[in-house]
Amino acid sequence: MEVKETGFDGLLEIMPSIYTDSRGWFFELYNEDSFRKHNINYRFVQQNHSYSLKGVIRGLHFQLPPYAQAKLVTVTKGKVLDVVVDIRRSSKTFGKVYYCLLDSEKRNMLMVPEGFAHGFAALEDTLFAYKCTSTYNREAERGIVWNDSDLRIDWQTEKPILSPKDSALPTLAELMRKSLILQ
Repeated sequence: MEVKETGFDGLLEIMPSIYTDSRGWFFELYNEDSFRKHNINYRFVQQNHSYSLKGVIRGLHFQLPPYAQAKLVTVTKGKVLDVVVDIRRSSKTFGKVYYCLLDSEKRNMLMVPEGFAHGFAALEDTLFAYKCTSTYNREAERGIVWNDSDLRIDWQTEKPILSPKDSALPTLAELMRKSLILQ
């Protein structure tokens, strides 16, 4: 397993060791001991799996404390542009965007700590899987609108498909005015 620093505190790209032979391939999607050797010390309590058509944008989502979530995200089939925004006010990368191409051929993962809004654009029909450190809580759920003009995110999608809820989310500036982001 290789772990790549991203320049964002705690945000890591993980490339698993993949073993192939004439029968196919094998890799460990998650191994607590291997993760701990790389100082990735999370306890996951929920795992989710979604299917998205090419062009779907999901996000940018996060939960407020005490329900804030760290997420280990990956693609099991297809390809996404994974996008995170640092919403930790005290962080040197506050308000900055990080992009990661997750694809089922590379089998890479992104470890997203608490304090990031997370979303993705499906570049192909995609199965997306993620582990969370806290269970979903509807009252703690928040988000940033996908086309926030201050963030200028390039979703690499010509005709985005969005849920009505994601289309109506506030901007990061609006969340800051309402003090609805992490300290």
